[in-house]
Amino acid sequence: MNLDNHELINYLEAFCEPESDLLQKINRETNLMVLMPKMVSGHYQGRLFSMLSKIILPKNVLEIGTFTGYATLCFAEGLATDGKIITLDINEELEDRVRNYFKLSGFENKIDYRIGNAIELLNNINQVFDLVFIDADKKNNYNYYQMVFDKVRPGGIIIVDNVLWNGKVVAQNTDTDTKNISNFNNLINADKRVEKLILPVRDGVFIIRKK
Repeated sequence: MNLDNHELINYLEAFCEPESDLLQKINRETNLMVLMPKMVSGHYQGRLFSMLSKIILPKNVLEIGTFTGYATLCFAEGLATDGKIITLDINEELEDRVRNYFKLSGFENKIDYRIGNAIELLNNINQVFDLVFIDADKKNNYNYYQMVFDKVRPGGIIIVDNVLWNGKVVAQNTDTDTKNISNFNNLINADKRVEKLILPVRDGVFIIRKK
C-alpha cells in the first residue's frame, strides 16, 4: 500500500470516525506552528489508537513521547472510568501548548504529563500498565521496550510507532536510523514472550501483545 497516496488516505479517513474539533485544532496548529509536524499522529492513525483503547478499556496507560498530545487524547478516549495516562516528553518548549490542549480536552485530570529524559523518568515509575505507546527517539526503542516490559500486565499491549521508516526497512545500504529500527523489529520478532503484528498505518505501527 502506498502510504503517501493522498487519495487513498482521504478515502480511509472518510470511512472512520471523525476527529473532534480539538483534535482538528491540534493537528492544524501542529502543522502551522511546530517543528517536525509530521510527528503528529493525525486523523486515521488517531482513530486506530482510539479504537484500540476502547477495546482494551485500559486503567493505566504509559506513553513515551507526547509531542503535541494528539495520540495522548486518542488513547484517553478509551480509558476506564478511573483510568489514568502517564505521558513523558523531553521538549520543554511545547509544555505550555500541550497542557492547554489537555485542559481543553476534559481529560486533564486523567493525564499525568511529565517533562524530562524518558529513561530517567521510567526508573521512577513502578506500576502495572494495560497499554504502552512508544513514540520517542528511535535509537532507544529497544531500551524503552526492555524498561517497560515488566511493567506491562500479561495480555497487555505495547504499541511502537514508525517501524517501517518510510519503507526504508526493506532497503539495502541503510542509514543508522533505519538500521536501528530494523534491529528493533528483528528483536521483537524473535521475542517469544509476545505476539506481534505490524500494521502499515502511516509509517508503520507495531502492535505487541504480552503473553
